[in-house]
Amino acid sequence: MTQRGRKQVVLAIIALCLVATLMRPAVSAVGPLIDRISGDTGIPLALLGSLSTVVLITWAIVSPFAHGFGRRLGLGGAVLAAMGLLAVGAIVRSLPGSTAWLWIGTALIGVALAIGNVLLPAVIKRDFPLRVPLMMGVYSALLGGAGAVASGLAVPIAGLTGDDAGAGWRTSLLITGAVIAPLALVMWWQVSRREMRAMRAASAVPATRLGIWRDPVAWQVAGYMGVQSTTFYVLVTWLATMSVDTGRGAVLAGVDVMVYQIFSLVGSLTVVFVMRGRGARITPAALPALGILSIIGLMIWPDAIGVWVVPLGVFSGISLGVSLTLMADRARDHSTSSALSGMSQSVGYAIAAVGPALFGGIQALTGSWTVPLIILLVTMSLQGLFGIFAARDRFVLDPR
Repeated sequence: MTQRGRKQVVLAIIALCLVATLMRPAVSAVGPLIDRISGDTGIPLALLGSLSTVVLITWAIVSPFAHGFGRRLGLGGAVLAAMGLLAVGAIVRSLPGSTAWLWIGTALIGVALAIGNVLLPAVIKRDFPLRVPLMMGVYSALLGGAGAVASGLAVPIAGLTGDDAGAGWRTSLLITGAVIAPLALVMWWQVSRREMRAMRAASAVPATRLGIWRDPVAWQVAGYMGVQSTTFYVLVTWLATMSVDTGRGAVLAGVDVMVYQIFSLVGSLTVVFVMRGRGARITPAALPALGILSIIGLMIWPDAIGVWVVPLGVFSGISLGVSLTLMADRARDHSTSSALSGMSQSVGYAIAAVGPALFGGIQALTGSWTVPLIILLVTMSLQGLFGIFAARDRFVLDPR
C-alpha cells in the first residue's frame, strides 16, 4: 500500500471512530437528567420516560428509508447529512422556552441516528471488506463506551453549569450530545468529499428496496437483531430495579448497570476473535448460552446480581457486534448491506420498543421477576435459533 493509501485508511478509521462516538451520547445522557428535566419543566417523570421510546420508534420507522437516502446521496453524503441533523437536533432540544423543543429535538436526533445506524455498517462493509469483524467490534465498542461516558458525565456537567432556568440540564445535553460534532463533521467530510463530488456528477440512482423484505435470509438476520436488541433494552432498563429489589442500595444498583455497560463494551471488542474462521458459523448460535446461564444464575442466586451483570454485559456486547457483522456478511456488496441493515434494524428496534414495557408490565402483574426472566430466557433461546440460520454461508437476494 502506498503512503497516500495508508493515510486515507487512517483518516477513514479516525472519521468512523469520531462518528461512532457521536452516535449514543445524545440518547444515553437523558436518563440521568430526567429528575432535573422534570423539576424544571413540570413534565411528569412517567411522560419523560417515553423520550427513549420516541427514539426507538423513530428508528423503527425511519430505518427502512435510510437505504434509499444513502443511494441518492452516497453513503458518505448521507452520513454527513445525518450527523449534521444530529447536531441540529441537540441544539433544538436544549433551547429554552417551550417544552416542545425537547420533543422536537429528540425526534430530529432519532431520525439522524436511524440513518447512521443503518448506513455505517454498510460503510464498514465497503471501506474495510477484509476487516469487517474487527471494525464492527471497534464501532460497537465505541457506541457503548461513548454512551456510558455520557451517562456518567451528564449530572456533573449539569452541576457545573448551574440550574438557573434549566441551564444546567440543557447545557449538559448539548455538551454530551454534540461537543465533538464539529470535529466529526469535518473529518467525515474530508474522507467523503470525493464520493460526494462523484455523486453530484452522476445521474440520480433510483432508490429501491431490492425485494429485501421478501428475502428469508434477511428475515433471519432481522430476527437475530430483534431478539438481541430486546434483551439489551430490557436489561439496561430494569437491571437497576431488579438490583434494588434484592436489597442493594440505589447507588450500588447504578453501579450494577454501569458494570453491565462496561462489560458490554468488553464483549464488543472480542467480536473480531469470536467471528474469525469457524467462529463466524458457530458464535451466533452458541452465544445465547452465555446469556441463558447468566439469567438462570440470577434466578437461583439473585443476591449475586453484581456478579451476573458481568457475563450478561459480555453477552450483550458480543450480540450487538455479531448482529452488525451479519448485516455485512450476509450481503455481497455494500449497497445490499445497506438495504439489509435498514430492514433488520427497523424490525429490531420495533421489537425493542415494546420489550421493556412488556417486561415491566408482566412484573407488575405477577409481583415477581420470575415470569419476566423466563420470557427473557425464551428470547435468548430464539436468538440462538435465529443464529443457526443467519450464520449459514448464504446471501440476501441471491437466487435460491
